[in-house]
Amino acid sequence: MAGARSRNYEGWPLFAHSFRPFFLLAAIQAGLSILAWLPMFYGELSVSSAFAPRDWHVHEMLYGFLPAVITGFLFTAIPNWTGRLPIQGTSLGALVLVWLAGRVAVTLSADTGWAFALAVDAAFLALVVAAAAREIIAGGNWRNLPVVGLVSVLLAGNVAFHLEAHYQGAADVSIRVGTGVVVLLIALIGGRIIPSFTRNWLVKFNPGRLPVPFGRFDGAVIGCSALALISWIAAPLNAVTGVLMALVGGVHLVRLARWAGDRTFRERLLVILHIGYVFVPLGFILHALAVVGALPPSAGIHTWMTGAAGTMTLAVMTRASLGHTGQALTASPAIQGIYAAVIIAALARVAAVTFPAHSYVLLHIAACGWLVAFLGFAVAFGPLLAGSRRRALAIMGVPAPAR
Repeated sequence: MAGARSRNYEGWPLFAHSFRPFFLLAAIQAGLSILAWLPMFYGELSVSSAFAPRDWHVHEMLYGFLPAVITGFLFTAIPNWTGRLPIQGTSLGALVLVWLAGRVAVTLSADTGWAFALAVDAAFLALVVAAAAREIIAGGNWRNLPVVGLVSVLLAGNVAFHLEAHYQGAADVSIRVGTGVVVLLIALIGGRIIPSFTRNWLVKFNPGRLPVPFGRFDGAVIGCSALALISWIAAPLNAVTGVLMALVGGVHLVRLARWAGDRTFRERLLVILHIGYVFVPLGFILHALAVVGALPPSAGIHTWMTGAAGTMTLAVMTRASLGHTGQALTASPAIQGIYAAVIIAALARVAAVTFPAHSYVLLHIAACGWLVAFLGFAVAFGPLLAGSRRRALAIMGVPAPAR
């Protein structure tokens, strides 16, 4: 049913599937936000937002960019989970407009008022939660309902962010809430797709040791991760939090080792998923080191957000965009360049916190890497997502199929 509806859709291809507009717009917003952020950080640019410059930057990454990617993935996956019809056409276009309105309202909130910005901005995730819950419950797909639960917590974190910023002068707890949700979503979704995609490829092209599928151990790791993250949200520098962070970082490394990532280096679309997941345990470990004063507390946050979230979103966006538009699942030179750029950005951003004496250079390296990665995705995949397949393949360096 979902497949037939998609094939019969006759409107602009950009609104045929949720991944098309949301992946494209998320990539553009991620790149432009960082392009504005560095001058803002150095006092060379300002925006008319009720948020302080740092809070605007954090909010637009955590509650602007990432919810768009999550929505693109979620509403593309739900028809496969439930067998129900996808959201497309006018309904999808309206959802995109609500997300765009949120970005404008937050950026101009000094003029429009913080309460108005809160209402417009929160409306997007509220609609996503309502629509996703409706589809999953109607399809009887209870197994994936926890994903909607996590997105609901993300919605609550977004509301709390606006309230904290207005009444306390700066966001704090709500940043950790949103970050924790993102880490758990990566652990939950990544823990299902990474071993699955790896197994499928290894069976065909590199027989031998296979990844261990999602099981009780993975559920226990996610449960322990939630416990450690709740402790971190409540008391980030508490000794108990440090112990939990160190232990959870270790079990995530064990979990990653069970997925046979060392056997996937021939296929860059796969190995980037494993590399992206490395930043999850690394973030836990860096937080544990921050508790004992060995590192600044922000080192772990940047590891999760720039490293895990940045790399995993690009890995999923490139793979899904290729797969759902009927392209070969292989990484062209342009795609490999995007992957290299985001890894450089992640490493440089964490290094900028760790080595503050060199932060100016490292921050610029991180910003340039992020720009190349996300605006590079927009340039390379934009024509494909908007419907111009031949032009997209030419940009990516892939020969168009003969007719």
